[in-house]
Amino acid sequence: MAALTEVSSNKSFGGQQKVFSHESAELKCTMKFGVFLPPAASGGKVPVIYWLSGLTCTEQNFVTKAGAQKYAAEHGLIIVAPDTSPRGVNIEGEDDSYDFGSGAGFYVDATQDKWQTNYRMYSYITKELPTLINENFPTIPDRQSIMGHSMGGHGALICTLKNPGKYRSVSAFSPICNPVNCPWGQKAFNGYLGADQAVWKTYDACELARQYNGPALDILVDQGKADNFLTQKQLLPENLVEVCSEKKIPITLRMQEDYDHSYFFIASFIEDHIRHHALHLKA
Repeated sequence: MAALTEVSSNKSFGGQQKVFSHESAELKCTMKFGVFLPPAASGGKVPVIYWLSGLTCTEQNFVTKAGAQKYAAEHGLIIVAPDTSPRGVNIEGEDDSYDFGSGAGFYVDATQDKWQTNYRMYSYITKELPTLINENFPTIPDRQSIMGHSMGGHGALICTLKNPGKYRSVSAFSPICNPVNCPWGQKAFNGYLGADQAVWKTYDACELARQYNGPALDILVDQGKADNFLTQKQLLPENLVEVCSEKKIPITLRMQEDYDHSYFFIASFIEDHIRHHALHLKA
C-alpha cells in the first residue's frame, strides 16, 4: 500500500474499519477515505460499494453514524466512504458558505478558472479512487455499486447514469434529484460550471435519466417525509420518478413517515440498501 497512509484502524463486526489518506492527482491535495473490510476480505476478493456523503460532510459521517459495518460484514462487502470535497487548497472563498466550496464539491468536474484545478470530484470518484481501491484492497473490480445521501445521492445517481454498466446497482437517501431546478444545484453549478445550463444538465440525474441508454437499472430511493429540504424544494424526488416512469427505468421511491434528513434516518434503513446492493453484486 505504498500510495496510502493509514490514519486509523478499528475492529468492527469481525472486520476492520480503517481510514486512509493519500495524495490525489485529480484534486491536487491530500484526501481521506474510510474503508470497511469485512471478515470475508481476509480470505479472498469481495465486491465493493462506494458511499458518497452530503453537504458539509467528511469521510467520518458515514463511518461513525450510519451503522453499516454490521450489514457489510454479514453480506461480505467492502464499503468505501470518501471525503466530499478537496481540502486545504487555499482558494479564496472556499470556506465562506456551507453549500459551496469545501464540503460541497457536488461531484462535478469544475470548468471555471478558480475551481477547475482542484474541484474534480466526478473524476476522482469514477476514476482515481476506484483504481486506488482496486490496487490496494481485495476487490472484484467488475462488481461495484454506489449509494449516497443528499448531495452524495445526487453524486451516486449521476455517476451511474453517466457510466452505463460501471455500477451493478445504485441507491440513495434524500438525493438532490434535479439540481438544475433547485437552489443548491443552481448555486453550485453556476459557480463550478459557469452560466451555460446545457453543461449543468450533464450532471443532473433527471436529465441523464431522460437520455439513458444502457443496462437495466434498479434504483432504490428512501426519502423522509419530515425532511425540511423536501418541503424547501431542494430534493425534488418526484421529478426523477416522473422521468424514470416515462423512460421505463425501474425506480422504487419509499416515502418514510416522520423521518428527517439526518443520519438517524440513514441508520434506520441502511440495512435495506446494503441488501439491495448485495442482491445485484452477488447475482
